[in-house]
Order: sequence, then structure tokens, then C-alpha cells
Amino acid sequence: MHLQLNKLLGAHKALLSHYSSLIRQCLVVGSVHNAKTIHAQLLKLGLDSNTFLGNHCLQLYTLFGPVHDVLKAFDGIKDKNIISWNICLKGMFRFGDVDAPRHLFDVMPERDIVSWNTMISGYVSSGFAKSAMGISLEMQNAGFRPSEYTFSILLSLVSSAFHGKQVHGSMIRSGVDVSSMVLGNSLIDMYGKVGLVDYMFVIFSSMEKVDVISWNSLILGCHRSGFRVLALNQFFLMRTTEHSPDQFTISMVISICCCLQELELGKQIFAFCIKMGFTSNSIVLSATIDLFSKCDSLKVAVQLFEDTNQLDRVLCNVMISSFAWHGHWRDSMWLFVYTLRENLGPIDTTLSSVLSSVSVFTPVELGSQIHNLVLKLGFEFDVIVASSLVDMYAKVGSIDDAMKVFIDMPFRDLISWNTMIMGLVDNGKYFEALHTFNKLVMEGVLPDRITLAGVLLACSYAGFVEEGLGIFSTMTYEHGVVPSNEHYSCVVNLLSRAGKFEEAVNIIKTTPYQPTSTFWTSLLGVCAIHGDLKIIEKVAEWVMKLEPQSSLPYSVLAQAYAMRCQWESMVRVKNTWENIAAQKVKACSWIVTKDCAYAFEDDQLQLLLRENFISVLELIIWEIEYGIDYEQANISIFGVVDSLTITLNGCSQTVLRNLWMRHGKRIVLGILHRLCFDVQRLFSLHLCGFAMVGYQLKAFAVTFAGTNLCAMEDEVWKKTDTYIFMLQETGET
Repeated sequence: MHLQLNKLLGAHKALLSHYSSLIRQCLVVGSVHNAKTIHAQLLKLGLDSNTFLGNHCLQLYTLFGPVHDVLKAFDGIKDKNIISWNICLKGMFRFGDVDAPRHLFDVMPERDIVSWNTMISGYVSSGFAKSAMGISLEMQNAGFRPSEYTFSILLSLVSSAFHGKQVHGSMIRSGVDVSSMVLGNSLIDMYGKVGLVDYMFVIFSSMEKVDVISWNSLILGCHRSGFRVLALNQFFLMRTTEHSPDQFTISMVISICCCLQELELGKQIFAFCIKMGFTSNSIVLSATIDLFSKCDSLKVAVQLFEDTNQLDRVLCNVMISSFAWHGHWRDSMWLFVYTLRENLGPIDTTLSSVLSSVSVFTPVELGSQIHNLVLKLGFEFDVIVASSLVDMYAKVGSIDDAMKVFIDMPFRDLISWNTMIMGLVDNGKYFEALHTFNKLVMEGVLPDRITLAGVLLACSYAGFVEEGLGIFSTMTYEHGVVPSNEHYSCVVNLLSRAGKFEEAVNIIKTTPYQPTSTFWTSLLGVCAIHGDLKIIEKVAEWVMKLEPQSSLPYSVLAQAYAMRCQWESMVRVKNTWENIAAQKVKACSWIVTKDCAYAFEDDQLQLLLRENFISVLELIIWEIEYGIDYEQANISIFGVVDSLTITLNGCSQTVLRNLWMRHGKRIVLGILHRLCFDVQRLFSLHLCGFAMVGYQLKAFAVTFAGTNLCAMEDEVWKKTDTYIFMLQETGET
């Protein structure tokens, strides 16, 4: 190409077709530099205003160039035709600003079906589904008949079964051939997304001709709808036809085996891959690695990864995700660094997997370092990476940082909105979650089942009963989402938190779905706070029948009896609990210092500390305890869950001291580590309801013997100033 370019530049006069041919080659290789060289020659020869060549240059700039070069090339075309406008219109959507292409569309002197389709597809790719639907209505009102491509775009916008049937009906009324391969495949894909498997098979049977894409769409639709065994049957049926499975078919079937935990069947499919020669395909190999990883055969997955001759981004990404899945965040980070050193270059999903591995057991600084790397690599505006950053910051409790990343996103898709809403709910920011949902609706983004589940949870925790019920009753009509088991469970939680237990039970009994244990456990958890003993006993009995091995009903019953001083009943429940060998979840506290996470279970202090450090800790605790009359102490602990208030009156000195020594010790230890070892996070959890304290260098919502722990922290700080010198003298810091 360079030789052709040099010859062209050395010529005094060249045919327009020569310039056009070179620009097309620049399009193939993505060479903006060579394109600018050609463009400069056109300017020199006065050919820059030629519509034919100008359109070719404009197309190249819209694909690879910055926005100012696009506008400059567009303005340089004096006699713009409809193709010029359409190329520029399509290119402007690439920069993430939907207002600029809309303005360009409004000032177009003329429009054709390509112009309308460009606007519709541009809005779809930018996540503005309602705007795309609005443009399609404008197109029909303007007298343009939707093409097959138009309907294929509209089918990708379908978010509910009702909406999908409407679009299908419009296609029939418009007279397009719904049995064609393009529309048939789109219809199969659409009905598979909304879970109408029967309709999907009807479309498949009515198609005049099917191809591999048709079979892949059918198998994927069954997989998405949860009919994974049926999906496998379609794969075996496909084997009997003239259509041979491709790499996408095989990777999909292996993924289905992964979901079904069918490791042996997956091995058979992988043997078929070897026979078909697909083992060198990274898509198939990555699906196989994921299969072994998710089926608890991580060693096999690692061995398969290490035996690969040619590593690429896809394989590295799935291995990073596998390490993250098993909680091996160190291995996940090591492999990520390896990809950087080998110049494989991370992709958005790689960074997303790395960020997902950053959890409460990893240092907070690690997430910040990855964020800095994201900025350095230029992925800060990538919607997948930005959403993962929001999720990471929300998980570690830095909700302000999560909100900042979310606000700075130039474009937000539905996953971004869902991540932010759920992050706010998980961090107790219920009003902010509802406000974010209102902004989502105002911007024309269609919520899905996850969005509405998060909003219902926010209403439940915030106490907005009427608002929550209103959203639940109109979610099908306004948003096209049919309430699922998850949404009914949220409504049960909403009503029970408001003390409306009879209404909550009626919801459970009248739900169109088979009530699961989630309904009753949701009700039981709130009954422990607001309900009377009879309701607690009745609901606990239901949960015991549905989940015989669950410890929750026994724990709640024992606590309810203890709060009412019914000691014999409490002992009876605990004995029953032990006799059936219920799976008890132990209370756990943990602290993260530097890059290590230390856990505390029961009365064990699982820290590798030397004796003099422990003695200093005990001394501080003793001085804080000094002067407290345990016999008359009244401990009120306000947990972070449900604003739970439990008052322990008349407990013995031993019980109260054990309560403080078991969990308060961890708090003091965290304060000491904040001085000595830069503590990141300290969580203390006592699942029986006595204490639940989250410490992230913030104030505690806890009082001990009338003393707020914020004041207690100040007292510890003063005493550690004295005792810290003891550690320094012994060389322990």
C-alpha cells in the first residue's frame, strides 16, 4: 500500500478511482495516517470537495478519527448528497453523544429509509430504547415503510412478551416476509429472550430455509429461558441435519453443560471438539475452561490453560474470571499483570473480571490502583468497565466513589443503572436509590426485572409502602415487566416490614407462582423484629418444612423466646436444632490490614500477634471496662440491619463481659491496627442479633453501657498514644 501511495503522490494527475481504491484499503487496515496523507493530496489538487472522494474520506474518519476530523471532512464536501449525511449521521453516534446526531438529523434537507434506520440503530446502540421506538413511530408517520432491517432492529428492543407480539403483528400488517431467514432468526432470538419457547419453535418450523444461525438462535433461546435440557436436545437434533455445528454452537453447548453442572457430558462435547478440530478456537477453549472451573475442577482448567499454545485476550479473560470465581484474587491479579507484560492488552471484560475479584477480603487500595490503571489505559468511558468500577466501589462500601464514577459516565446502559441502584440499596442509601430510578425513567431507559426488584427493596427498607405497591401494580403496564417470584418476595418483605403480616401472607398464598422458601424466610426475618410470638412460630414452622436444614427458623425462634424470658422453650428449640444437625452459620468478624484478611469465629482470636501486643490490647479493654457495673448495665445495640434494637436486662456479668470481649475486642483491635498497620475495613457480625457493626473508618451506631462507641474510640485513641510507645520500644511496629 505504501508503494501505491508513493506512486500516487508522485503523479501529477491520477484517476479518482485510484484515490477511492486507496481510501478503501485504508478502511480495511484502519490507517488514519495514510488516509490523512491522501486527504492532504486531495486538498492540494483541489479535489477535497468532490462528493465521491469526500464521502470515502468521511467514512474513514467516522470509523477511526476524532470528532473534529469528522466534522471538518463533512464541512469540506460542498455538494453533499444523502449518502454524505447518512455517513456523518452514523459516525456521530460513535462518540456517545446522542444530541449531536439528532440535531444533524433534524437539519437534513432530505431523508431516506437509511437515515431513519441509522437513527433507530444509533439510539439502540446508545441504550435509548424509548427514543428508538419514538423515531420508528416518526418514520411511519412520515410515510416511510419499515424495511426488514428496521424490524430486525425493533425486535432487538423488545423487553417483554407483550411488546414482542406487538412488533410481530406490525411486521405481518406491513407485509414483510416473516418467514425469511433474516427476520425469522430475529424473531427466534426475540421470543427466546422473553421466554416464549413455544412461539420460538413455531417461527422455526414456519421458516422456508434455516441455517446454522437459526439453530444457534433456537438453542440459545432455550438456554436463556431455562430449558437447558431442551437446548441440548436441539443440539443433538441439529447433528442429524445437514447443518454442522460451528464454534458458536459448541461453545454454547459447553456453557449449557456448565450451567447444568454436567461435567461428564461436557467432556464428551469437548471430545467432539477435538474431532471437529475446534480445540484451537479460543471461544470453544474458553468455554471449556469455564466448564471445568465452574464444576470444581479448577486444576484441570488451569492445566488446559497452561497447555494452550497461543494465549489471547479471550483465554486470559476467562482464566482471570475463573480465579475470581473461586476467590483466588491473587492469582487473578497475577494473570492480569501477565497479560499486560505480554502485550496482550486487556479488554473491557478483562478489566471487569479483575474488578469483580476485588471484594471485602481484598485491600481497598487494590481497587483504587485498578481504577488508576483503567484511567491510564483509556477505559474510563467504557460502559462495561465503568459499571464494574461502580460495582466494586459499592461492594467495598465506598458508595460516594461509586456515585462519582456513575455520574462521570458519558453513556449509561441498563446494567449501569441497575448496578448503581443495587449498590445504593446495599449501602443503605434508599432515598438515593429511588431518586436514581426516577432519573432512569426520565431519561427514557426501560427498566427490567432487576431494576424493579432493587426499587421494591428500596421502598421496603425506606418504609414507602404505598409507593412500593404502586410500582408493583403498574410494572407490567408501564414497564412491560411481568412480576416474578423475586418481585412477589420483595412485596412480602415490604408489607411485613410495615407490620401488615396478614396482607403479606395473602400475597404468598395468592401468588401465581409456587411459593418458595424465599417468601417465608423474608417474612420470618421481619417477624423477628415486628411480629408477635404466634406469627413467628407459625412462619418458622413453614420454613422448617420447606428448608429442614436451615438454621434461620431455629435461630429466630430461640431469640424470640429469649427476649420473652421463655427459657425452657428456648432450650427446647436449641436442642431440636442440634438434634437435626442444622447447618448453623457461625458468627464471624474480620479485619483487613494491608493485604491480609483475618477472621474471628466464636471466641477465637485468630491473629498472629505477639504476647506483648495482646497484653496491650487487654490492658486497654480493662481500662475501658473499669468502673462499669455489669449487674446493672443496660446494653442497647443498634444494628445496621432493620434498625434492630435489642435491650439485654438482668444478664449476668459473665454474659455481658463475653459479649463485649467477643466483638468489642475486635473493634478496639481494629482501632489499634488503624494506628499501626493502616486498617482498611473491620466488620463485626453476630448473626444471633446481638450485634452487627460495620466499621469503615466511620462512626459506629452502637452504644455500650450508655457510652457511644464514637466516644469510646476517642478514649482508645488517647490510651493507645500512651501504650503505642511500648510497642515501639520492643520493635513491634
